[in-house]
Amino acid sequence: MVTQFVFDIVRDTLGLVRTEFPQTMYFIAGTQAEDASLNFIGIFKMSNITGKRRDLVPSEPVAGNSDMEIDNSDSDDDDDNEELGGSGSPSLQLHKVAHNGCVNRIRAMAQNPHICASWAANGYVQVWDFSSHLNALAESETQGAQGASLVKFEHKDEGYAIDWNPIVPGRLVSGDCKNCIYLWEPRSDEAWNVDTKPFIGHAASVEDLQWSPTEPHVFASCSVDGTIAIWDVRLGKSAATSFKAHNADVNVISWNRLASCMLASGSDDGTFSIRDLRLLKEGDSVVAHFEYHKHPITSIEWSPHEASTLAVSSSDNQLTIWDLSLENDDEEDAEFRAKTKEQVNAPEDLPPQLLFVHQGQKDLKEIHWHSQIPGMLVSTAADGFNILMPSNIHTTLPSPRMVLETRI
Repeated sequence: MVTQFVFDIVRDTLGLVRTEFPQTMYFIAGTQAEDASLNFIGIFKMSNITGKRRDLVPSEPVAGNSDMEIDNSDSDDDDDNEELGGSGSPSLQLHKVAHNGCVNRIRAMAQNPHICASWAANGYVQVWDFSSHLNALAESETQGAQGASLVKFEHKDEGYAIDWNPIVPGRLVSGDCKNCIYLWEPRSDEAWNVDTKPFIGHAASVEDLQWSPTEPHVFASCSVDGTIAIWDVRLGKSAATSFKAHNADVNVISWNRLASCMLASGSDDGTFSIRDLRLLKEGDSVVAHFEYHKHPITSIEWSPHEASTLAVSSSDNQLTIWDLSLENDDEEDAEFRAKTKEQVNAPEDLPPQLLFVHQGQKDLKEIHWHSQIPGMLVSTAADGFNILMPSNIHTTLPSPRMVLETRI
C-alpha cells in the first residue's frame, strides 16, 4: 500500500546556524494513505545525519544513461564514498498521532514550533499541540507522549492552502477548494477566533497561501484560476490587487524572506516565475520565467540563507535548485558541458541559473529548506524522504560539485 507524506520542518533549540556534522533535525509529517483509516501525523526526530560525499559528475561514463542523472540516488557505490561528520547510520525516531482522513498539508508555527496546523481531506483545519511528543523525542523517549488537539474549524470543502504569520505569533490563514480564505486570530496560546466571513476573490480553488515576511497584515494567495492575489486584512474581504500569473493552475507560491519584493510561483504546466512586487503597478512584474520542467510544479521555496537561491520540485520526478543571480559564463559553461555531455548525456540547453538536479525519487510531493542548517534540503515522495545538501549551496563541503545525501 502506497502512503504519501506532506511535511514541515520544526524549528529546534539546537542552534540557529549549524554547520558541523553529524546533525539532528525534527519534522512533522501527515500521511495520505489509500486507506483513510490508516492516516496519522508523525512527529519525527532524525539524528546522526552524516551523509556521503559523492561526485555529481561520475568519474566514469554511465553506460546507456540517456537522462541527466546528475545525482544517482540509487548508486551502489555509497559505501565507498567518504563519510562526513561521524560514523554509523542515521537514527530515526517517530511518534504517531491518529488523524481522521488524509492530511492535505501541515505547517509548524515558527515562533512556537510545538504548535502545528493540519489541513484534512474531510474539510477540517486543526491546530495541535505536540510539545509532549517533541519533549519526549528530545529525551529519546519512545512512549508516554500525548498530542492535544486545540481547535478544529470546518471549511465548506477540503483545501490545501495554509500558512502561519512569521511576524504575529498564532495568526493563521487557511484557504479551501471553494475559493474561501479564513483568518485565524490567536485569543491565547491555546485558543483562536476564526473570522467566519471569508476573503473571496478567486474564481476557483485556493491552492497556496503565503504571509508577507515584512508586513504582518499582508498575505498572498494563488489559485486554479491562474491568478495570484495580494490581500491586506485591514482593507476588508476583497483583494488589494490580483493579476494573471500563469496560463494554467497556480499550484504553489513562495515569498522570499530575505528579499521581500520577490514572489515565486509554480504552475500546473511545469513553468515557474519570479515576480518583483514593486513592479506590479507598471504591469509586467515578471523578472524571470523558466520552462525547464515539463510536468506540474508540486513545491517551490526560497532558501532562508541565500536570497537568490530557489528550490523547485515537479511531477517529472526532479528536484532542481536555482541561483537567479547567475548569468552565462561561456568559458566555464563550455568546459562543464563538455564534461557532462561526454559522461551523462546532459542536454545542451540547460539554463545558467540551474545549479543542481536531484533525481531518483518518484512522485515528488514537497520540499523544504532547513532554516537552521544552511544548505540542507528535505524532500518527500512516494518512496520516502531524502535529506540532501549540495555543497555549492552555502555549505562547508570542499568541492563545488558534490552532494551530501541521506535517505529515510
